[in-house]
Amino acid sequence: MATMSTTLFLTSLNAVGDGELVSTAIAGREAGFEELVRRYQRPIAAYVYRMVGDYDAALDLTQEVFIKVYNSLTRYRSEFKFSTWIYKIAHNAAIDYLRRHTVREQALTGSIDGDRREISIESRRLTPEQETERRERRSEIESVVQLLPAAYRELIALRHSHDLSYDEIAEVTGLPLGTVKNRLFRAREAMRDQLMQRGITAA
Repeated sequence: MATMSTTLFLTSLNAVGDGELVSTAIAGREAGFEELVRRYQRPIAAYVYRMVGDYDAALDLTQEVFIKVYNSLTRYRSEFKFSTWIYKIAHNAAIDYLRRHTVREQALTGSIDGDRREISIESRRLTPEQETERRERRSEIESVVQLLPAAYRELIALRHSHDLSYDEIAEVTGLPLGTVKNRLFRAREAMRDQLMQRGITAA
């Protein structure tokens, strides 16, 4: 009976909001925090990887992020979105890492396609031809993104890979809202020019 009760509890967590999971975790039920990790581990790892450009470092930093999140749960304020809060923690962790590795930062902007695919979210079922075309297009777009200045690259990742709103991006990065919008506009313009030079038009 206890096993069935636990199973039902874990299943029900899928439908629970992030704020309730935080409360559950603070109350001492580890399953609440485990569900938060399940929801955010891959997108946070992908975001951090975009910032630091090193797969192993991104995994280490992601682990650090969740340790910080766990230790800071009691300081989370429910009036803010949990997703914004955790991305802000990830942003700060990545920035700290880059500051510690300033000598290596230029090298870290390079892309490693195999590593990137490991943390990419799987796409819907496509035909082999569609999958090949999509992979080639994504590779071209990713290579263009990697050419952007780091500040632009992060904003593009937050907006288009992680679907954060302009207000949420401003909260995560600590930038004024106007600066976020301006930099995103410039980043998109720079990307559009590069993609057009490569013969890729917007789909």
